Amino acid sequence: MIDSTVDTLPLRAGPLTTAPDAKNSAASSFIDLVRNFCEFGQASVEAREGSIAYLVNEFWTSGQRRAHSIHEVSYRACFKPQLPEFFIERLTRPGDAVYDPFMGRGTTPLQAALMGRRPVGNDVNPLSVLLTRPRLNPPALDNVAQRLDQIPWDLGEADDADLLAFYSPRTLGRLCALRNWLIEKAPLDGVSPSVDDWIRMVAINRLTGHSPGFFSVYTLPPNQAVSAPSQRKINAKRGQIPTDRDIKKLILKKTASLLSDGSINSHLTSLLTTNAAQSTPSIKSGSIQLVVTSPPFLDIVQYAEDNWLRSWFAGIDVASVAIAHHRTEASWQNMVRDTLVELARVVARGGHVAFEVGEVRGGKVLLERLVWEAAEGLPFDRLFVMVNQQEFTKTANCWGVRNNAKGTNTNRIVVLRRQ
Repeated sequence: MIDSTVDTLPLRAGPLTTAPDAKNSAASSFIDLVRNFCEFGQASVEAREGSIAYLVNEFWTSGQRRAHSIHEVSYRACFKPQLPEFFIERLTRPGDAVYDPFMGRGTTPLQAALMGRRPVGNDVNPLSVLLTRPRLNPPALDNVAQRLDQIPWDLGEADDADLLAFYSPRTLGRLCALRNWLIEKAPLDGVSPSVDDWIRMVAINRLTGHSPGFFSVYTLPPNQAVSAPSQRKINAKRGQIPTDRDIKKLILKKTASLLSDGSINSHLTSLLTTNAAQSTPSIKSGSIQLVVTSPPFLDIVQYAEDNWLRSWFAGIDVASVAIAHHRTEASWQNMVRDTLVELARVVARGGHVAFEVGEVRGGKVLLERLVWEAAEGLPFDRLFVMVNQQEFTKTANCWGVRNNAKGTNTNRIVVLRRQ
């Protein structure tokens, strides 16, 4: 473990050589591309720590190219579309399958579709499919408006008084009318009309937030929901009461925003599944050219607690969703190992895995090292760790505990190549 109590490290900088089992032209050319990347005026910095080769640069920024509007839904611990775009553009061709076994809000499959690749995604949380599938086949705004006119808005009754901590009685009644209508017209265990799928996705993303653009009174940002007792404390502290919201108007406004950059490109049929990442039998062996993913991090996100309100609205029993929480490094690494075993099955020979791990515990735990070790003995060439550093500073800052204090955010991506 690197001593994160200091802010500099004796890094051994120098020429980066390909691992002995990765000396083929495809792997070498990608290493050279990353090493020589200088789009923002700075060549990559090379360093080694033990057996791990690091390449550090500002490979993309949130403002490099404004992401397509279709991405703009909220979900905790999601990466920006520029991350999968970087790898999709350089490691795949149109028609190739691009996969994320922990797809969350669906950033990787959506970006794959936007770039003419086949989108493949999986997540143990059934909300992920509900958030991703509609945006791969979005309806026209006029069709959404016409469908919303068919909903019996005034026939809903509030079925949980605790929810009045978030919504006015009239808003809650209309929200329940929409919920009941969607559960009937677009059941989770059936094939849903695309426009109903879309309305449910948008509504899920408007349930709570901190502006009048959401159905609720002021609360936490829309990627998580506090409990009803906690919301009552927020209301008392702020001296606020829920006011009426026009649900139909807000759904149309968000729809227009999501569709503002135009329709999604034509793409091959998508495959979205709800399984543990370690077991995805519906994905054929050797069918994936590129994996871009970010697994759940160590003990920092409580998915069930954050998504209880979304699950209620969608008709999902949140207690039945087997989302694991890994509170020790060993447990987390075992999960990664099992996932990599499955990825070794589904990734085609010569295909790549970009495994993003970000930063946790103030940089005191370097998850990329655990991923690197987890890949030991599997049929992957461990190429290097990319560190995308948003504010390019001296290399040692990437490993120091003062990293965040200095305003530097990094993505850490372990790059593997299927032998």
